[in-house]
Amino acid sequence: MDDRTYKLLRNIAIAFTVLWLGWEAYGALFGAPPGNKDYVAGNTLFEDGAYDRALTSYREALTADPDNLYALRGVGRSLMQLGRDDEALTVFDQVIDRDPSVGATYANRGILLDRMGRYAQAIKDYETALKLDPKLAEGPNWLTRFMRNQPDKPPSIADRLAYLKLQLQLPEAERVLRQPEVDADQRPYKM
Repeated sequence: MDDRTYKLLRNIAIAFTVLWLGWEAYGALFGAPPGNKDYVAGNTLFEDGAYDRALTSYREALTADPDNLYALRGVGRSLMQLGRDDEALTVFDQVIDRDPSVGATYANRGILLDRMGRYAQAIKDYETALKLDPKLAEGPNWLTRFMRNQPDKPPSIADRLAYLKLQLQLPEAERVLRQPEVDADQRPYKM
């Protein structure tokens, strides 16, 4: 390695070290918001499928900061995945009452209502979610699917919305509103 390359690599290493130390100092001086560690831990546990432990972490984050809507959304998502539908619905309603501008919350409540067989309400929430955040129609990106070990793109809420509308136009005896193998791939949206 010539001297010029060595100096360039050395300077890059020094710059990254200074940036890292600066970041650590900033974190130590100003700190993370209350409950942030519990919220981040909840997200990790949720992605790992440990919904009961994620719920505990999200609730601990809320104990530290009762105004943390991200943690409250995490509580709703965890309850939904645990099959505690009525509790999850109450939480999603609370979040929407406090901040009606987030499409992902409507998407999650729509998924929950869909699972509960309340299709007309699910359709309304899916439509609201897509109006507030059109990117939700794309579903999870490739990186999210990679992290979940999900090679095939699952149905998005836009796909499910179109499917439900089509099925509800059919005579009741011909409707197929549940497809367990397809429905199982639909995951809640993280905000």
